[in-house]
Amino acid sequence: MLNYIRPLLLLLSGIFGCAGVALAAASAHAGGDVHLLASASAMCLAHAPALLALYIGYRAIGTAPLAGPLMGLGTLLFTADLLMLYARGAGLFPMAAPIGGFAMMGGWLVVAAGAFVRRSAETD
Repeated sequence: MLNYIRPLLLLLSGIFGCAGVALAAASAHAGGDVHLLASASAMCLAHAPALLALYIGYRAIGTAPLAGPLMGLGTLLFTADLLMLYARGAGLFPMAAPIGGFAMMGGWLVVAAGAFVRRSAETD
């Protein structure tokens, strides 16, 4: 069940880690509103290791199948909105960054709820 989620967490972790480093470099060398790039970098670099941890602890963290996609989608939406704002002066759509931010926060709260959720050994 949900066999595609675990590898997705690893994929997003690697992509966000790479993007975070690239965005940090761009924010140090680019012109314009580089604070947008720095914020996008920070979100990618904060959530890449969290997604890796959810990948590693997938079988033990009962809420990982929900927390990971929430964090991943939130990070993607938040970061993409900031990058579009930097590149063309307009975001993806109204409220994209706040929606992404709430999704990331929701993912963290779902991780916390994992303290109270038991997972059976045969669940994948």
